[in-house]
Amino acid sequence: MSRGLAELHRVKESLKRLEGYCRQEEYKGWDPYDGLNSKVFRAIPLIREFDLVRLAWIQLFKRNPINLRRLFQVPKDYNSKGIALFLSGYCNLLRYHRLSGNDDFGNEAGLIDKIYFLGDLLLSLRTPYSALRTSSVWGYNFDWQARRLFFFPAGTPTVVVTAFCVSALLEAYKATGDNKYLDAALSASDFVLNKLHRTQKDEGFLFSYSPLSGNDTVYNASLLGTRILSQCYHYTKDENQLAAARASASACVAAQNADGSWYYGELPVQKWIDSFHSGYNLEALITYRNLTGDESFSESIGLGFRYYLDNFFLPDGTPKYYHNKTYPVDIHCPAQLIVTLCSAGKLDEYRELAEKVLEWTIAYMQDRSGYFYYQKNKAYINKISYMRWSNAFMFNALSLYLLNSSGK
Repeated sequence: MSRGLAELHRVKESLKRLEGYCRQEEYKGWDPYDGLNSKVFRAIPLIREFDLVRLAWIQLFKRNPINLRRLFQVPKDYNSKGIALFLSGYCNLLRYHRLSGNDDFGNEAGLIDKIYFLGDLLLSLRTPYSALRTSSVWGYNFDWQARRLFFFPAGTPTVVVTAFCVSALLEAYKATGDNKYLDAALSASDFVLNKLHRTQKDEGFLFSYSPLSGNDTVYNASLLGTRILSQCYHYTKDENQLAAARASASACVAAQNADGSWYYGELPVQKWIDSFHSGYNLEALITYRNLTGDESFSESIGLGFRYYLDNFFLPDGTPKYYHNKTYPVDIHCPAQLIVTLCSAGKLDEYRELAEKVLEWTIAYMQDRSGYFYYQKNKAYINKISYMRWSNAFMFNALSLYLLNSSGK
């Protein structure tokens, strides 16, 4: 068996174990940021109202390799972003089945049943946000304190969560032909165009993270707004969507560093460069280019793509978190590599890198039971199973790799 076929077999077996685990758990689970869902914490009067206390409590759960969630009564739950990633993954597996005739993950009827189950579940998880009755929007299933910058109560609609849900619903529409998924996805454009704040820049503007967060400056969030609008434009040909998508992309490209990297955002506390947010940026710009035909940002994409591949992966396949240090190795990083390569149509060109990264990830980050670990530090591995952060991201990535390797 050639190395390529051996690696494809390894990926397929890894995905089978992961799919079985997630299905058994009914796609519910914990999250690195769900500490404020603790029934114990919610029962403590007054103290939960302070932002520093909320932040410290979240970090206690997020950074601790010992899972405190059962002790402090944090329930397993559905996460909209996680469900969206599972939905995208099953759509990938349906396409893989149709291309290859392979029933490894079920026959056509079984896969379509899963797509309908997850698609309808995702629709049911929409945020009933009174100001957004004309839009489909989604948020996290937990209260979230982001440093001391802003506090989002559970369900607060964000452009990041909504972007993943829109992409998944469009894939569900293509898989089933059911217009309810298309209509829900397209309605999200109203949220981006009319409910998000805009920070004006010399070139274009930046979309805010949510309607509550004011004029913030997170590049990947603004570019996910660009991605939503470009996906909607592909169907509607609405010039307002195109113009706003381009304005957001212009501001983010203008903020790109000369070496091709991006900081996370513009605030002093946001001056870090990491792997998976860089991948988000590239994926969004590539999606914009592919769906609009606008080549204006191709140079920026090329420069960013080169920086991404040169700075976030070691020769042995270890995926680095930051450009200037390896640890903690986060499971998002290898997952986003596959998504970025596939979105750019460059998986074949960089298949050797993808194989090394997946081989390392499966060997060091996957549990025998099938789930993937959260982070690997120099001295220890955080083996807590996080359904959205770890398993859903890897499920989508592995299914995408399999789909894009179906002709091999």
